[in-house]
Amino acid sequence: MTAKPLTLQIPFHRADVGEDEVKAVSDVIRSGWLTMGARTFEFERQFARYVGASHAIAVSSCTAALHLALEAVGVSRGDEVLVPTTTFTATAEVVTYLGARPVLVDIDALTLNLDPADMERKITPRTKAVIPVHMAGMPCDMKEILEISGRHKVRVIEDAAHALPASYQGKKIGSISELTAFSFYATKTLTTGEGGMITTESEDHARRLQVMRLHGIARDAWKRYSAEGSWFYEVLESGFKYNLTDMQSALGLVQLARCDEMNLVREEISRRYTAAFKPLEAVEVPPSLSDRSTSWHLYVLRLNLDRLRIDRNKFIQELAARGVSTSVHFIPLHLQPVYQRDYQYKPGDLPVAEREYHRSISLPIYSGMRDDEIEYVIWAVADVVSTWSR
Repeated sequence: MTAKPLTLQIPFHRADVGEDEVKAVSDVIRSGWLTMGARTFEFERQFARYVGASHAIAVSSCTAALHLALEAVGVSRGDEVLVPTTTFTATAEVVTYLGARPVLVDIDALTLNLDPADMERKITPRTKAVIPVHMAGMPCDMKEILEISGRHKVRVIEDAAHALPASYQGKKIGSISELTAFSFYATKTLTTGEGGMITTESEDHARRLQVMRLHGIARDAWKRYSAEGSWFYEVLESGFKYNLTDMQSALGLVQLARCDEMNLVREEISRRYTAAFKPLEAVEVPPSLSDRSTSWHLYVLRLNLDRLRIDRNKFIQELAARGVSTSVHFIPLHLQPVYQRDYQYKPGDLPVAEREYHRSISLPIYSGMRDDEIEYVIWAVADVVSTWSR
């Protein structure tokens, strides 16, 4: 064990924003046009080009993106939508917005993503859609998921909240399925503070999404307060208030231009972590798969609990005592009170997800990490392992 370095306090996340982002947002404020407008539409165009999609529709969050995507494919009361139990609650809660039922699916132990075999077992005549979640930025087995979905006529909406920029079999996430939802929340690989994007190849879907994100009003209604606009507008549908602002989009445009650069930093941190942790018998590093690349939104370290004298929660406390903040992604939905109360799930129903949850820790990984911070996290993990190994 190397000597203890100077004690640091390492946050779990720190947004990588600088003067270019500040200037871009300031320019929008000075322009006098703050809400959805030219910057947002430019952000959509550049984002679509970046991921290789025909259309990108900017919205206020990934939750909004998932909701609109489900509405676009016609999910309604009485339908079922398959969702991995290892995800944030938003993935499943949006299903309930439309009166449908979220059906929880177990995960693959290697990738922590939705298990295609369990997905197929859960399909019924009421199954309308599936939402594969690219956990931590590692793409799901989309070939298998799309084949199963095609056989059963199930719509596929990807939850890519973690997956920018990630790719599967040479294609960027966002250009593969009928609809894909992204997140630009403060902790994501590209941030607008809050925000999201939906990508699609369908012109019909794009039109529907553009109308439904802004109260169901005709697509050009946003111009009604501009010099070129008109006071007249038509409400075509009962829509939602899910638009993104130009202030957020200006931030997003700068971040998008830096996306590859920031991803390379995350990749380098992951390589350093993996090289340091792989020799430790008490922990398991994230997998590397030849047919896909991850965004490294998260670095999920898994504990081999039979090699330790402490559990995952105590391991987190030990890291915190050394100044390293961590998190857990995620508490499986079938263990949450609302899903147990409303859908009668109980502990033991989805055993792989439950087992992996109890041994998982997300370590700090973000493009603003300094070299000494990376080395300190490596030291802290190794020190806890050394102290508490059997």
